Amino acid sequence: MAMLENRRKKGFAALVMVAPFLTIFTLFFLYPTVEMVHLSFTDAPLVGKGNWVGIDNYIRLLSDKLFMTSLKNNGYFVLLTVVPTTVIALLIALSVNRLSGFKQAVAMSLFFLPYVLPVSVVTQIWMWMTDLQFGIAEPLISFFAGKPIAVFKHPYWVMPMIAVVTIWWTNGFNVLLFIAGLRNVPPELYEAASLDGATTLQKFSRITWPLLWPVTALILTLQLILQLKIFDQVYLLSKGGPFNSSYVLLMQVYRDAFQLNKGGYASAVSTVLFLLIAIISVLQFQLLRIRRSS
Repeated sequence: MAMLENRRKKGFAALVMVAPFLTIFTLFFLYPTVEMVHLSFTDAPLVGKGNWVGIDNYIRLLSDKLFMTSLKNNGYFVLLTVVPTTVIALLIALSVNRLSGFKQAVAMSLFFLPYVLPVSVVTQIWMWMTDLQFGIAEPLISFFAGKPIAVFKHPYWVMPMIAVVTIWWTNGFNVLLFIAGLRNVPPELYEAASLDGATTLQKFSRITWPLLWPVTALILTLQLILQLKIFDQVYLLSKGGPFNSSYVLLMQVYRDAFQLNKGGYASAVSTVLFLLIAIISVLQFQLLRIRRSS
């Protein structure tokens, strides 16, 4: 009887501790998600109720050229950012980790500094840097392109340049994660490898890389989720243009919901994006786990 009473007290204490999280999760995530899915089956405006239309919104998506273009642009942006930003962050972390003391602190601060800037400041900086007349980055762009180009108004340059801005802006966080992973590698392993005559490349491939794989898998998954949800940089730098060449799914959600007052259709686009992120991120994480175990 005393054991049963003790279990009840522990269960009640546990419930009290998780109650704030469950309340916040239900109010700010679970309920909006369920409501979004429900609205996607209606023709509701942004505010107010609508009529039940079943899967009509999803059928319309299949023939919506703007949706298909946005979906393709999201995929293209993922290819431009997820793996490159992970590789760049790893190379920077390896370089910074070789420093020590004040030099390492300064280097880490410099690489992390862009991450704390708001997106409005980041985009304004890059618009100044790529200005056709006064931009300090324009000579470098002209060198590769052969002529001055307004990169955020060019259909072929806009997405790669937004990817560059995104990598520059967000990569500091990935660098910190990699540095934390590198500091967890026991130095005794490197000492033993040096005694065995291992080269720097062998130390990296046999020690550093396998022990960093969990951190790498985490960064790849986080980057995939973040880059599929891109909106701010595109909206501020190109407004989805030119000719919808940088139009992404969240821009279509914004357009349909707030400009065209089609809350039901915007909810259908949001639901597709939500399922896309959930399925792809879970599949990627499982594949990365298989890669680690093998």
